Formats: sequence, C-alpha cells, structure tokens
Amino acid sequence: MSGDLGLWSVLLAVIGGAIRVSTPFLFVSLGETITERSGRINLGLEGTLVFGAMSAYAVAVMTDSPWAGVAAAGLAGGVFGLLHGYVCKFPGVNDVAIGIALMLFGSGLAFFLGKPFIQPSAPPLPAIPFGFWSGVPQVEAALRVNVLFLAGAALALVLWWGFRNTKAGLILRVVGDSADAARAMGYDVDRVRLYATAAGGVLAGIGGAYLSLYYPGSWNEGVSSGQGLMAVALVIFARWNPLACFGAALLFGGAGALGPALQSVGVTQGYYLFYAAPYVLTLILLIATSSPDRALAGAPGELGVSK
Repeated sequence: MSGDLGLWSVLLAVIGGAIRVSTPFLFVSLGETITERSGRINLGLEGTLVFGAMSAYAVAVMTDSPWAGVAAAGLAGGVFGLLHGYVCKFPGVNDVAIGIALMLFGSGLAFFLGKPFIQPSAPPLPAIPFGFWSGVPQVEAALRVNVLFLAGAALALVLWWGFRNTKAGLILRVVGDSADAARAMGYDVDRVRLYATAAGGVLAGIGGAYLSLYYPGSWNEGVSSGQGLMAVALVIFARWNPLACFGAALLFGGAGALGPALQSVGVTQGYYLFYAAPYVLTLILLIATSSPDRALAGAPGELGVSK
C-alpha cells in the first residue's frame, strides 16, 4: 500500500513539476519557432531568457508589480530580437555567430546589472488553484497552475492556427521557405525576418520573467541552466509545429521534475542523477534528429542557406 502511495506521489509531483518547469521551454520554443519559420535561427535566446529574468525581477522589485516585470522582460527581449534581426540583414553576417555573441552579451549584461537585485524579494506571479476541490496536498500542488502557462498553451494553439490560416502566417512561411519567391511576390524579406526575430525575443523574455517571478521565483546567475539552448533542440524535435512544441515542452518539464519528485518521497541516493534528465534528453533528441533525411523534414527551406 505504501508503495502505491509513493508511486502516486511521484506521479503527481512529476505532473505538477512538468507544468511548472515546462513554461520557459514553451515560451522560448514558440518564439524560436516564429523566428525559424522566417528562415532565421537565433541561438542568442539563452541570453535573452537570462536578461528577461533579470529585467522582470528588477522591475517587479521597484514597482511591486509582477506584471510590470513581465512587460519589461518582453520589451527587453524584443530589443534583443530587433538587434539580432537588424545585424543579420547585412551581407555576409552569420545568424549563428551573431546569436552566440548576443547570448554571451545578454548573459553578461544581466549578471552585471542584476547584482543589486539578488537579495531583494519580488512579488510573485499569480497561479490558479485548480486543485481547490481536493484535500490532498499533492493534488493541490500539482494542479496549481501559473497564468503564464495557460497563456503559453493558448498561444501555441493560436500560432498553429495562424501559420495555416492567416495572411501573416502565409507570408512568414513563404519567406522561410524561399526568399527569392517571397521577393518575387513583393514581400520585404529582411523586414519580415526582423519582425519575426523580435517576436521570438519578446516570448523568450517573457519565459525569463516566469523563471524569476514564479519558478524558481528568484534572481541569480544560474536561474536559466541552459533552458534557452535546450529550447532550440526542442523546436527541431517538434518539427517547427507550435502544438508539438507544447507537448515537447511538457516532456522536457517532466524530465526536469523527476529529480525533485524522487527527493520529495524520500529517495536519498542517486536522485540527483535525475536532475541531468533534461540535458540527457536534449542530447538524445539531437542525435535522433541528426540524420540528413530526418533533420530537414518540415524545416523551413531557408534555414539551410548560408548567408
């Protein structure tokens, strides 16, 4: 009987943890999906995520409003996206190199500007207690869902529909599949990619706000743990499909929640190895999608073009 209760507790902890941990993956992957659908890759979203986390926390501390922090994080992410998009429009500039440079710049700037905000406490983002009907603490904790997770789930559905059924989605796909065809149709390829990269930056910044204002709910230099880079692998695994990004984010979130779930039921030996599960999963997915035949399936055609 106790074994069944332990298994049930672990399952609930993983479910609740998947919801909590997946939210930054979800926002960053949706942002990168928009960017890559335009034919551009942005590896700088790790720096955007970290800078967004710092910006959100700092503004929330100063204004006593977590939503002001989210707005500041989105704005900061948009600025990073615009910078990336503007620089990449010049001939001979490599998207990947600029992304890595902005990743280092964003992380370093966040660490420098964020030092005064390590100690102060910021107001957290609200969560909806969907488990109010239960008297079991594990159920209540598992079903306590942050508002940003629900917003990210809705956004995944909107983007999935929008890519297929709106003029903006069609333009984005045409630009991402063939820049020459887009120019022949009269579209400004550089402008479309600039807006797409900026939108991706906004979402990555909001993902950072979730990290510092809800889970783990603090600002420090290790708040991201590489989630921005892992989200790029998630996009490839999801085949540039927003709904698949939602499912893959939950998968990554569940992997990240496994270690804490085992610790919560008293597993004291070896549980820390499961903290590496998201990184192992990323490596497995990269290997599984490294085949030339599979890696390009569903990929925007312009992603393979050297600029």
